[in-house]
Amino acid sequence: MNKFVEPARELTVTEETEVLVAGGGIAGVAAAMAAARNGAKVTLIEREFLLGGLATLGLIAIYLPLDDGLGNQVIHGIGEELFRLSIRHGCEGPYPKAWLENGSAEERKKMRFITQFNPHIFALDMEKTLKELGVTVLYGTLITSVVKDGNSIAGVVIENKSGRSVITCKTVVDCTGDADVAFQAGAETALHEGGNGIASWYYYYTEGKVKLKMFGLADVPPSQTPAAEKRGDNPYGNVTVTSLTQTRFSGVDGAELSRAVQEAHAKMFDDILANREKQADYAPVTVSTIPLVRMSRRIAGEYTMDESENRKGFEDSIGLTGDWRKPGPCFELPFRTLYSSKVPNLICAGRNISVTDSLWDVTRVIPPCAVTGQAAGTAAVMTDDFSKLDVKELQSVLEKANVKLHI
Repeated sequence: MNKFVEPARELTVTEETEVLVAGGGIAGVAAAMAAARNGAKVTLIEREFLLGGLATLGLIAIYLPLDDGLGNQVIHGIGEELFRLSIRHGCEGPYPKAWLENGSAEERKKMRFITQFNPHIFALDMEKTLKELGVTVLYGTLITSVVKDGNSIAGVVIENKSGRSVITCKTVVDCTGDADVAFQAGAETALHEGGNGIASWYYYYTEGKVKLKMFGLADVPPSQTPAAEKRGDNPYGNVTVTSLTQTRFSGVDGAELSRAVQEAHAKMFDDILANREKQADYAPVTVSTIPLVRMSRRIAGEYTMDESENRKGFEDSIGLTGDWRKPGPCFELPFRTLYSSKVPNLICAGRNISVTDSLWDVTRVIPPCAVTGQAAGTAAVMTDDFSKLDVKELQSVLEKANVKLHI
């Protein structure tokens, strides 16, 4: 028997909301914050039981630069707000004194606006922030499908400990990282051709200190690490993040994802045991609890931006980002990369916006995720058809929220 027909059943509408945010990573948190501050009733759906996604559950606890590497801050708004929130109770890595304490232009050129945060404190502080804004957070909840009304999404089907039900909504912000809602809603999507390498970062204790082990490829491709070290602008300082194996995985296949995670766990276990033989008090403290997927599936939006468009101006820019990998580049992010007119009331943010593979590595990290999240959450309050939104009106609201739009 190759197929089974699931019996039809009635589903109860358990909640009605205005803006539904799918995914509680950095983009989702930024989107929920922006939507709530603009007066909307907001529900955030998260499959895990902690906010922050890769930044916290994945232990990728590096808040990459808010600047262009030339001494100019390009990300403000919620992107900067979350940066400051992440180290409000102290940082674990470089403290960007020149940026946080009014350093000179020359001092800012010497050190990028970057830090390392404690992922657990950051996650708890983000949850506190959303609660204070009145955002409803549903943990342990999967979005299994969507309910359509014509081309638009009328609601999402969820499953959690309470069973299967529906949440109706006016707009949806897809911050799943894998364009899951866009895919379910029938929007055109694209897969990253290069796939992902395996990794499993972990914290360990030894000699009276707790340290972060960047175990395996998660951010710096092996081909770029030596060059970055030679230039002296590797955002990880002296740390080399290398590939563990030649295994590559797409990030959107359940069985494949499980195999990749188990391979990463096995390599990490071997590494822990090897270090314990050298250092008796070496002990793991916590490990990545979600797959370290970098680039998987994205929406194919109204415009697909490329890395060649460095410092190109866009009339519909909703924010800026630098390039965390090297100083110099700066990108205006067009609103058209966030949505597809095929599903009018769906907008994307984070690592699943519409960019080519070459630019994907730039836009997937924390700072641009916060930028696109803020823009998407703001827009989601203003319309239920993003192709018809007056972008000038959106830009005006973003500028009032301290977002820099143009280079």
